[in-house]
Amino acid sequence: MISLPTIKLTVNFIKDRKQVIAYSPALDISTVGKSEEHAKKRFQKLVHIFLKDIFERNVVKEVLTELGWKKTSAPNRKSEWVPPQVRSINLQVPMLA
Repeated sequence: MISLPTIKLTVNFIKDRKQVIAYSPALDISTVGKSEEHAKKRFQKLVHIFLKDIFERNVVKEVLTELGWKKTSAPNRKSEWVPPQVRSINLQVPMLA
């Protein structure tokens, strides 16, 4: 079996009535599932489809750069794409009635 490189992505899970939304700011994609586990599995499939599509269309650099990714390189190492840092904070904002 071929070992493919992996990346760590921040994925937010949002409960919305009877479904769970899985969203990643680093790729700006989302999907839904009946549970967090279901949404996670669907999200993993979606990432595979998304990355396969941009590789096949030869637009990896354009798409990932626009999403804030950086390509790193080091001596004696293969260059790799690094996702943007995602930072979440709790922000109190006024509610309109």
